[in-house]
Amino acid sequence: MAKNIIVSNRLPIQLTKLDNSFEFIPTSGGLATGMNSVHKGQESLWVGWPGINNDEIDKKTWAPLKKSLKKDGYFPVSLNQKEIEDFYYGLSNKSLWPLFHYFIEFSVFDEMQWISYQEVNQKFADSVLQNIEKGDTVWIHDYQLLLCPKMIKDIRPDVTIGFFLHIPFPSFEIFRIFPWREPLLEGILGSDLIGFHTYDYERHFLSSVKRILRKEVSFNRVIMETREVVVNTFPMGIDYDKFKNAAQSHLNMASDEKSDLKKQLELHKKGADEGKLILSIDRLDYTKGVVNRIKAFELFLTKYPEFLEKVRLVMLTVPSRSSVSDYKRLKKETDEIVGRVNGKFATINWTPIWYYYRAMAFDDLIDLYMTSDIAMITPVRDGMNLVAKEFVATRVNGDGVLILSEMAGASKELYESILVNPFDLNQMADALLNAIQMPEKEQHKRNLRMQKRLQRYSVEHWAKEFMKVLNTTHNNIEESSVIKINEKIKTSLVEKFKSSQKRMIFLDYDGTLVEYNEKPELAIPDNFLLKTLEKLLEFPSTELAIVSGRKQDFLDQWFGHLPITLVAEHGYFIKHKNQMWVGKETQLKNWKEDLVPVIETFTDRTPGTFIEEKKNSLVWHYRKTDPELAAERAVELKTVLSSLISDELNLMDGDKIIEVVSGRYNKGTAVSEILGDKTSDFILCFGDDITDEYMFNDLPSHAINVKVGKNNTQANYCIARPHDVLSLLNALTS
Repeated sequence: MAKNIIVSNRLPIQLTKLDNSFEFIPTSGGLATGMNSVHKGQESLWVGWPGINNDEIDKKTWAPLKKSLKKDGYFPVSLNQKEIEDFYYGLSNKSLWPLFHYFIEFSVFDEMQWISYQEVNQKFADSVLQNIEKGDTVWIHDYQLLLCPKMIKDIRPDVTIGFFLHIPFPSFEIFRIFPWREPLLEGILGSDLIGFHTYDYERHFLSSVKRILRKEVSFNRVIMETREVVVNTFPMGIDYDKFKNAAQSHLNMASDEKSDLKKQLELHKKGADEGKLILSIDRLDYTKGVVNRIKAFELFLTKYPEFLEKVRLVMLTVPSRSSVSDYKRLKKETDEIVGRVNGKFATINWTPIWYYYRAMAFDDLIDLYMTSDIAMITPVRDGMNLVAKEFVATRVNGDGVLILSEMAGASKELYESILVNPFDLNQMADALLNAIQMPEKEQHKRNLRMQKRLQRYSVEHWAKEFMKVLNTTHNNIEESSVIKINEKIKTSLVEKFKSSQKRMIFLDYDGTLVEYNEKPELAIPDNFLLKTLEKLLEFPSTELAIVSGRKQDFLDQWFGHLPITLVAEHGYFIKHKNQMWVGKETQLKNWKEDLVPVIETFTDRTPGTFIEEKKNSLVWHYRKTDPELAAERAVELKTVLSSLISDELNLMDGDKIIEVVSGRYNKGTAVSEILGDKTSDFILCFGDDITDEYMFNDLPSHAINVKVGKNNTQANYCIARPHDVLSLLNALTS
């Protein structure tokens, strides 16, 4: 039976070592809750670290422990203390976490930590591969495992892989700082579906893919060699009913059932005329904006002294990564500023800030949410922020005001809250005044809208929606009309080749026999390519033709010594085997003189582009420029050229080029001429570009057409890269 394999840094259980045994304690985080609908015993396997390093467990204990966990649907990944330090506390949280949250100054780029990150990601990938079966679906989570999708896809290309990032994805200008940016992006792109909380993060990711990897992006799809990767937005929800029902239960509690915390909070409200409690809940993390929030509260008390002894900021700060130096400094700074504000404003009967530095039980948390009048959740950068959603869910009476940072992912859904810039202290101070003075009717209206939205898009709905889209993506892959060449098909092609009487092979050059290069003059054939062509020519009754957009002299330089047919400038020049070059006739004269100034104007306006002049064409290259600017300029240039050229000129849109060609000649007319009256019973054609589609369309129906890459094509097969083309050509004669 096909199963779901969930992969996260931590298992949703905490493994605790006792005297003579181990205890499994379930965790209650947002991810664990959301995955309940996906993780169902035998139908699912959850791969992750169990929360204890293998230095604390001997080998004899580990095997039965692993077996016991697997019975419950968990597969533990074994990590030692050094791996935890370098992978988790190191690259994950000293490099990726601050960088992705725009705290460049806190980012540390350590090569040894990067090596450890790769090794641990490989451990997770190997654990998945060890358990994977045909038809399984893999869903990988978060920034600790960015390399894992590709590691799995490389070994099991047939497996459907989803990836979700729970933190922000930074803008291109920030992300490009990361020294190992290319493998990180390639790692994520091993997925079939990539999910983010907000469209902003999706857009930033796609921009980096385009600009760094130079991948083609079509709307929300990344075009890979033989497949497409779908990128979409899935804002994560909460277990709405859990928080709502808990709040309802607490609302109906008798006085003697109330917690000490609840009584203390209620006492404050009774002791002050129109007293208000302002709630602040966060992990102690520099991304949460705790210090700015306290400063804004201080400014509020300064600007509006009439609220002295009437309002109180209740701060719950949960310890986090307390051994890390940056967090130690933040703890010290927070303690100092809380002390300063309390020292400045406190009276005998009133302390402006109640500060709790500890974790809090769920019931106490509900009391905090319910008793507070205002929640001030103002991170300077946050992937989502579920606390804001939890606060809204607990407002069962409909009252209460949420002040929310516009830098939190949740702001895209909770837009009825009071949105603030967490760096603007004045705005935050005035937001507090607005919240205190907001009429109850307005509070009810805003909260009702947010509650309906949160109830509809719960964490369970989030998980189901992601899996639904992931399965749809899988089905689309299965239904693709273009068949990827695998080992079985490769073997079949070799057999057909060898059993044929007369063979003809057509080969494009750039992107087919060699990888594209930003400088075309450097994309030259290596010895392996030349030897492969020589081997094919030695095979009886086998003819080759290189059909390229390149100039005659380039093709002559590298392939002129071989007894093959050469086609230059997309069919305008043909050199049949062992003959001279022959060019086509055209009626147009001096047409280039009219168009060169037009194209030069675009070249001047678009850094990184250049013009290549051939005998029969003009080519505008834009591979080296910014892809987003290039896409805009390319559309503009095509529009201008289309209005200027006559019927005797052909406008061709190639791979990162725009080419104007004289005459109605193309690669299709060229292959038709080469074949002539020949009766080849084996025709094999390779091409990667739009211009190669002319060949695929004009060749006989029995021809085997192979597209290099994944773009839309008339070919019946596809193959990933030039390396794979050479591997197949080499296999034909082996």
